[in-house]
Amino acid sequence: MTAANIGILALAALVIGQLGKRRELALLGVSVFVVYWLQPPQGFVSLVYWMPTATIALTVICWLLISTPEVRGWKQNLPAVLVIVGVMLVVDLNQYFGFEKIYMTSTPRLWMFALAITAFAFIALLLVKLPRPSFIFGAAFTAIIFLFIYLKTPFFVNSTFAWINSLRGGEVENIRVVFSWLGFSYIAFRIMHTLRDRQVDRLPVLTLSEYVNYVIFFPSFTAGPIDRAERFVKELRVPAALAEQDWAEALTRLFVGLFKKFVLADALALIALNDVLVEQVSSPAWMWIFLYAYSLRIFFDFSGYTDIAIGLARMMGIRLPENFTSPYLKPNLTQFWNSWHMTLTQWFRAYFFNPITRVLRTKDVPVPLIILFTQVSTMLVIGLWHGVTWGFAIWGIWHGLGLFIQNRWTEFVRGRIKSPLHPQGQLLLTASGIFLTFNFVSLGWLFFTLSTPALALQALAKLFNL
Repeated sequence: MTAANIGILALAALVIGQLGKRRELALLGVSVFVVYWLQPPQGFVSLVYWMPTATIALTVICWLLISTPEVRGWKQNLPAVLVIVGVMLVVDLNQYFGFEKIYMTSTPRLWMFALAITAFAFIALLLVKLPRPSFIFGAAFTAIIFLFIYLKTPFFVNSTFAWINSLRGGEVENIRVVFSWLGFSYIAFRIMHTLRDRQVDRLPVLTLSEYVNYVIFFPSFTAGPIDRAERFVKELRVPAALAEQDWAEALTRLFVGLFKKFVLADALALIALNDVLVEQVSSPAWMWIFLYAYSLRIFFDFSGYTDIAIGLARMMGIRLPENFTSPYLKPNLTQFWNSWHMTLTQWFRAYFFNPITRVLRTKDVPVPLIILFTQVSTMLVIGLWHGVTWGFAIWGIWHGLGLFIQNRWTEFVRGRIKSPLHPQGQLLLTASGIFLTFNFVSLGWLFFTLSTPALALQALAKLFNL
């Protein structure tokens, strides 16, 4: 998002926050529009309209799966249906009114839009009328995972577009794939959370408007945080008026986020480590400077967007969870991951790490092996969440092994230090822990940001003058 985008969204949030009971539907309309508005250009121009449409369709289908009969009433959900379809129609009508400066896309003809809505209505009717087998939630959860893997694997996406291009008479070798499903990484995790919690009867009852607002809530749609449905809907249902202190908090977070993202992060991007610098620079000192610049840049970028999201949401009377709490000032890797992208790690802890740990503890498996497997596998999957590439996989394994080593070292030291350290000794221990943790994390960014593992190893060698 650009600063202009955020400024427009801030004005929208300001208005929505004053609407009281009408806030929910207004928020729904703006969130649906933002899904279309922010969708980046695609290799096939028509996808700029159909990818956001797929986001809305997937969200509504999943609501039909998780909703209970008492909230599926037509009268209860008609306002939400009219808002969603109305916004989609307004976006489609762009072809007649030519608002290209506001929303640049190639939209389908009206008959195609009507056909798509009719087909979807038929599918929705089937989902409502047909009985649901007990495995439906697990099947939907698995389907989202497979779709996620497909979209995050460059080979699959490139092969698909090459095949489509060949059907259109193009040359497969010359195709340049530009494809991005905006926000899908966060959409998928919100949807999977609701599917799993519905399966075990933990999910609160949600209307169509509440569910769609939760999944595509525009402040956190593209970069998180990943809220929980029960917490989000509790805030959504109580449109409390903001006090002066609330406004101060909201605006402070918004402007702090803007400063982090568009001043600090963008300035650091000029000297942050990248492929070109690795190839051109041979000085270890400069390599460390570039690496540290990248470490700071990625923090200010991610945490800046989180501050912006929290500020925008607060303007509408909704509190989003924190995502970053000074992670680079933590004395060990465990505390770092309890402070970095917190809602993502909490999601994995709830739906991956804890279930696997519980299963392994029922087996005759040594505790150190359980810790090794669960930590490495969890961090590997977190790495692959960013993209199914060797670089992200190695980055995840790097952190998984680091967490295991830190865990074992903590256990080793705990049994051998009998008395508290002197304050100066504790300060030295904490400072050294912060230094080691920051550098360990920084070295891991090599595999995260550089295009190939070979280039990351080349940078690693230059850092240590090897």
